[in-house]
Amino acid sequence: MPSPTPLPVVSYLQAAQLLEARRAGRLSVSVSLDLNLTQTEVSLHPDYVALPDGSRLSWPQIEEIAAARNTCFALEQGGLQAIQRFSALTNQFCSLMPTDSAPTVLVAGFPMHRLKGTDPHRDTLSKIRAIRPVVGKVLDTTTGLGYTAIEASRTADRVVTIELDPGILDIARLNPWSQLLFDNPRITQLVGDSSELVRTMEEGAFSRIIHDPPTLSLAGELYSGVFYRELFRVLAQGGRLFHYLGDPNSRTGARVAKGAIRRLQEAGFARVQPCPEAFGVVACKQQVR
Repeated sequence: MPSPTPLPVVSYLQAAQLLEARRAGRLSVSVSLDLNLTQTEVSLHPDYVALPDGSRLSWPQIEEIAAARNTCFALEQGGLQAIQRFSALTNQFCSLMPTDSAPTVLVAGFPMHRLKGTDPHRDTLSKIRAIRPVVGKVLDTTTGLGYTAIEASRTADRVVTIELDPGILDIARLNPWSQLLFDNPRITQLVGDSSELVRTMEEGAFSRIIHDPPTLSLAGELYSGVFYRELFRVLAQGGRLFHYLGDPNSRTGARVAKGAIRRLQEAGFARVQPCPEAFGVVACKQQVR
């Protein structure tokens, strides 16, 4: 269904701008109310900041936001809503974490995008570039905030994306950067376990697969040979798979990559090649001659 009218969403970064403007004696300031997508002029008053839609942020509320480094806040009917959830399904705490660009989501304390030397938006683009051209029907095995599905849908005919945790989708609905996940008719969302849902999919259905799972410790089944064989089955002849594996220069990343590459090859994938700029590998399903 279409997303509702977006709520103002801010983080400590915008709160710091507002507090600095107050200290400088400003009467107005340009600030983002959608986590760095656009800028909006707001007016500063002794007791509050007035937003263009008529809502207000009190200075105590702004100070509360400024103190929270790992979550973003939606403003609704004058109240602050921290964009975070505790998942009864996974027994994990999740929150929308701000950055200087697009936000990421923290799951059990782990950011779901690379942040060192990059940002969540550029991180997503590097994964898309790894298997370009992204055409035909695409499978995105782990929706998260939907950035991969959104970028893939710009050139693909259709994107099928799977998310295990409905709580993550609740967070995405409040994230300004995720709105095309809910508004784009070329994106089909499925809620469930990828390791189970992929087994129900048609053989050779996808020309591209983007497999960007959580860490091995959080989702070991998505690194298994059994799951890789299912990905091989649903990938079309001549299709490509991108698999995110983590920092290849770290001890853990190198160990995870070594085992994953071996299992991908055992599953039938050919030309499993490192893609260090995207922290993963690209694997192909060769054409039958």
